[in-house]
Amino acid sequence: MKILHIIAGAEHGGAETFSLDAMKSLHEEGCEQYVLCRPFEHRIQALKDRNIEYLPLTFNRFKKLQEKKIIRKAIERFQPDLVHCWMNRAASFMPKNTNIPVLGWFGGYYDLKNYKNCDFYMGVTKGIVEHIIEKTGNPDRSFLVHTFGTLEKDPPVFRKDFDIPEDAKTVLLLSRMHWKKGVDTLLQAAQNLDDVYFLLAGDGPDLEKFKTLSRELDVQNRVRFLGWRNDRSALLNLADACVLPSRYEPFGTVIAESWYAGTPLVATKAAGAKQYVTHEYDGLLSEIDDVNALTENLKQALYNEPLRKELIQNGRKTYESLFSKDVVTKSLLSAYQNIIGTGIPETSYVRQELPRKSRVR
Repeated sequence: MKILHIIAGAEHGGAETFSLDAMKSLHEEGCEQYVLCRPFEHRIQALKDRNIEYLPLTFNRFKKLQEKKIIRKAIERFQPDLVHCWMNRAASFMPKNTNIPVLGWFGGYYDLKNYKNCDFYMGVTKGIVEHIIEKTGNPDRSFLVHTFGTLEKDPPVFRKDFDIPEDAKTVLLLSRMHWKKGVDTLLQAAQNLDDVYFLLAGDGPDLEKFKTLSRELDVQNRVRFLGWRNDRSALLNLADACVLPSRYEPFGTVIAESWYAGTPLVATKAAGAKQYVTHEYDGLLSEIDDVNALTENLKQALYNEPLRKELIQNGRKTYESLFSKDVVTKSLLSAYQNIIGTGIPETSYVRQELPRKSRVR
């Protein structure tokens, strides 16, 4: 099986991380792959380590016509069985009429306007796939493949590495530093959790705002802003609880990662968590922006030992059934085989000449 991947995302992020993890897993399964991507060092090194051929592109909108030609030539040379476009921008750079089945990947509730040259669609949650089917009317061309939470082993980290007392409870946030991630809600909850330390791993546009807020709330002495980290496994193994206080979150692979690592999960009722986390079974859920409820759930996850054990055991069950590397890789390969066997449909929703007023916006 020959797969050509187009990935135009940022240097770091959940979708970007999973796309690379998926390529690594496909490599282990013997898939021949060719990757068109931005030349971020960690991605290129991972591809080089596996002798996966790649071609760096800018995905600059002002170079779209030029880079579409480059993509077309790469397809003609590599002759893949399938082209996998990861997210909006990659799909928007896909040239038309290549005579190769094209899969568009959705990590969120994206507008389909960028997927006009895709024949098939893949979402990472049940809700996202329902969104795709609603917009396309093509359930037979829409696939559900979760992200996996299996993490590579990292060298261990210790509380002393972050100037945290050895006996202190520690809460981990793995997230972009953005308003929609609810970091401010977590910092407000930190005011109510004396002697608990917080590791905030991630970068983003609101990082400095959150640092300022931590000082305004007088919790800066117990909050560690770590920037983007690649040692997710090590951090989860260190933490007593993992938190995802998002306002908007189509899924959040950290949910599955916390289940894999055996770290009790606390989240808000954003779209992804609502679909997969069962309150007081494999995680604790609170309403979005509810500081008091988030505080109480963190207390339970940190100090209620019988509940902690339940959350860890049941989280592992949910992980094994839906989000393990083996389960997800098999689902991804099955979808690829289905698409390749189907071939290029005669018509695609986004290729139909619909009246302008009827187009999805």
